[in-house]
Amino acid sequence: MRIPRLSLRTKLVLSFLVVIAVGGLISLFFGQRLIKNTLITQAKAKVNHDLASAWIVFNERLNDIRDLVILTAARESLQEAILRNEMDLIQRRLDRVRTMYGLDVLTLTDAEGRVSTRTRSPETAGDDQSQDGLIRRAFKQGAVAHPQIVSRAELLKEGRDLAEQAYLEFIPTPKAAPSLENKETSGLMLKAAAPVIDENRRVLGVLYGGVLLNRNFEIVDRVKETVFKGEKYKGRDTGTATIFQGDLRISTNVADEEGKRAIGTRLSAEVKRVVLDEGRAWNDRAFVVKDWYITAYEPIRDVENRIVGILYVGTLERPYVDTANRVMLTFTILALLSVVFLLVMLYFATTRIIEPLRQMVAATHEIADGDLGHKVEIRSRDEIGELAASFNQMTEKLKAANEELIEWGTTLEKKVKERTKELMEMQSHLIQSEKLASIGKLAAGIAHEINNPLGGVLIYSHLLLEDAKKDSVQYENLKKIVKETTRCKDIVKGLLEFSRPKEPQMAPTDINDIVNRALALFERQALFQNIRVDKEFAALPQIVADGSQLQQVFANIIVNAAEAMDGNGTLIIRTVLDRQGGSLRVEFTDTGHGIKEEEMPRLFEPFFTTKEVGKGTGLGLAISYGIVQKHQGSIQVRSQLGKGSTFTVTLPVQKGESHE
Repeated sequence: MRIPRLSLRTKLVLSFLVVIAVGGLISLFFGQRLIKNTLITQAKAKVNHDLASAWIVFNERLNDIRDLVILTAARESLQEAILRNEMDLIQRRLDRVRTMYGLDVLTLTDAEGRVSTRTRSPETAGDDQSQDGLIRRAFKQGAVAHPQIVSRAELLKEGRDLAEQAYLEFIPTPKAAPSLENKETSGLMLKAAAPVIDENRRVLGVLYGGVLLNRNFEIVDRVKETVFKGEKYKGRDTGTATIFQGDLRISTNVADEEGKRAIGTRLSAEVKRVVLDEGRAWNDRAFVVKDWYITAYEPIRDVENRIVGILYVGTLERPYVDTANRVMLTFTILALLSVVFLLVMLYFATTRIIEPLRQMVAATHEIADGDLGHKVEIRSRDEIGELAASFNQMTEKLKAANEELIEWGTTLEKKVKERTKELMEMQSHLIQSEKLASIGKLAAGIAHEINNPLGGVLIYSHLLLEDAKKDSVQYENLKKIVKETTRCKDIVKGLLEFSRPKEPQMAPTDINDIVNRALALFERQALFQNIRVDKEFAALPQIVADGSQLQQVFANIIVNAAEAMDGNGTLIIRTVLDRQGGSLRVEFTDTGHGIKEEEMPRLFEPFFTTKEVGKGTGLGLAISYGIVQKHQGSIQVRSQLGKGSTFTVTLPVQKGESHE
């Protein structure tokens, strides 16, 4: 596809347009984030303040109950009625107080904590309430008020209608945490208790009262009206408040999909983890029933400081997001109008640059046609004027250079013929030199070790193997190539080591340490996972030897033993000092399949192996034998089919070596 030719004016305009567009997009991106984050931050601060207002409403209702209970308990008429045991009078008066002030519960206990009067259900009196946390504290410390979880059994004592009011079945809620329960039978109550004390400071009993919050919308609706003042957005209430019992909504003005109060829905798992499990406040966006809100949650704690619920306020996130989008849309439109205006100005501004350049383009055509004396008119002193002056200087120099070229042309043709003859002679010498160099390279290549091409085959086989699909035929073939090439390389390496063994680097050596190092090379390999290694090391003197070569010998023997046991058995490694013989022995005893008697004489021959084809080179023991001989030592083998083998390496201890 041929790219259309663009004029300089078009390129300038497009370049400026790209710069403006990139800068505008970056500004819009960061501007949108800044505006959105600012609005959301302000919303979070407002919601957090709203939660403080909600706590005021919540605690105000709790304190009202507390004050009512305290005032009722302090009445002399109640104290006198208790002293005279006028239970009917107490029942009537307390029931009138409960009804008048909207309490769900108002109950009196005796000095032992047993219920003497239950206004809502007189027939259930007599039960022991002394273990109730609030009542126990009222006996010891005086008046106390706290939210409290009340079990279904206790609610039934006060009345079946309260138990039914508290009963809620869980409604499946998006983003809620999984739960093994599907219903809630207990209730969350604002409860206060105060001791009844006579004029002699004697405790006659405890009066306690409370309001059940389950399906009681007084507090949440008051919070909504006080804090959000009925604000709506697109027909929906922007502000909501909720009281949770655990993670269950028991009192709320959050609406569900049908527009009803979302009683029985549950808290999102993320908020539950922070507020209920970790006991921390949450002030961030959260998914509430069916939409995203900017929310604030704080745990509700009972008299024992246990988290029993959550107080929540939240406002719809959508108004803030829509406001940010409207602001960004306005900025975007203004930015586009600015870009259009700038491009129009740029189009006219480029005329002063383009016109002189067009004149120079026309001049170049004249010069191309052979008019080297053509000049460009200089009209300005800026960079364009300097360019025109330089252009005129260039044409003058071109004219002079052209004349010189014509003069040199004749001379050059003669020199070229002479130089061509010299080059032909040099070329013949160069060809001969290249032939000699090629022969030298060929000789050097033949001298290379065979490992070099094998290494190349192995590398490229690995590369092809990485690109091949594991389920393809090529993958298996490449694996075979890698395996067999590696085997060839090991054979060559082993053959070189066997034919040209390195001279040992003698130094004081601890044989026990060398055995441990050889063993450490393999202990964590899969082949050794089911092999038990028993070490029976004697105290040995240091000997003069090459530690790395002896480690190679011991490693070969250890690997052969593991393979003979098929990765399952016992390997006993024993070191023995023969003081009389002036030597030490290292014995490796395995519980493998053993060695056939007819194979024993050939064990140390090069390329002899009892392993399957492709699993051994037959050089390991041969190399080990050579290393031990270099150390003036020996290797002996004892074996019994089906029971195992013992390889013994004997090394001399030089005279004068001290026992360490």
